[in-house]
Amino acid sequence: METILSIKNLDKKYGAVHAVRNVSFEIHKGNVYGILGPNGSGKSTTLGIVLNVVNRTGGDYAWFDGKLETHEALKKVGAIIERPNFYPYMTAVQNLELVCKIKSIPFSKVEEKLSLVGLLERKDSKFRTFSLGMKQRLAIASALLNDPEILILDEPTNGLDPQGIHQIRDIIRKIASMGTTILLASHLLDEVEKVCSHVVVLRKGEMLYSGSVDGMSSNEGFFELEASDMQALKSAVETHEAVEKVKEENGKIIAYLKSGLHPSEMNRYLFSKNIAICHLVFRKTSLEEQFLELTNTQSKA
Repeated sequence: METILSIKNLDKKYGAVHAVRNVSFEIHKGNVYGILGPNGSGKSTTLGIVLNVVNRTGGDYAWFDGKLETHEALKKVGAIIERPNFYPYMTAVQNLELVCKIKSIPFSKVEEKLSLVGLLERKDSKFRTFSLGMKQRLAIASALLNDPEILILDEPTNGLDPQGIHQIRDIIRKIASMGTTILLASHLLDEVEKVCSHVVVLRKGEMLYSGSVDGMSSNEGFFELEASDMQALKSAVETHEAVEKVKEENGKIIAYLKSGLHPSEMNRYLFSKNIAICHLVFRKTSLEEQFLELTNTQSKA
């Protein structure tokens, strides 16, 4: 699989602030990657470094398997890392045609990209009349004019209303379905879970996880259990070979699994131990719960 971007031991310090700490990951062609983390986690700094607008303190990165120098590689990259900035009294078409002139791109791309982001009907409207969501969609259209191999978005739904968020997410999925690799930075778990195939989790500049979204949320799940004799229930559950750990929470036994176990099998097992349960619910751990577990564990380490 072709490597679009390779980052190795990336490091960035601003005086006493260590914004990015020894971060390494790879972006492969045809996937949607999310850099996930709260504000101040180093997401935007990482994007700034690979886009050659922020100088790194240490480490290295390479575009397209290192076959191209950065300035040549960036011609195959589309990026939005700041608020959309167009001429307010020019129309959508006029603004995009200006970008085409600067980048030597044929004007025929303008209507094609406006259609892709759902703005073709507003092509002759002035930019100043656009809502924030429409401005963001126009920025995406602008970043796509050169048919980039990878599109980079920094907090693409920031400040948008629910309808605007939904529209941007649909556009990201559509672009990805056409074969464009996407890298987006976000502090929203929901965003990453809904549009990304892979995720890199950052906290205070450190990488906590890199891999597939399914891999992060893949787990055998857990049982919520309750019985009249809670101590006997806890003892029995702790000895089951499929159970990894047990805790008590809100008057219930929570049994986390290390291997698959059907609820009917758990029920039969407890019945064989003469324990009659009055509550049994099986749940999968959500991405949010996995993320919180991951960051809390790292914080305590």
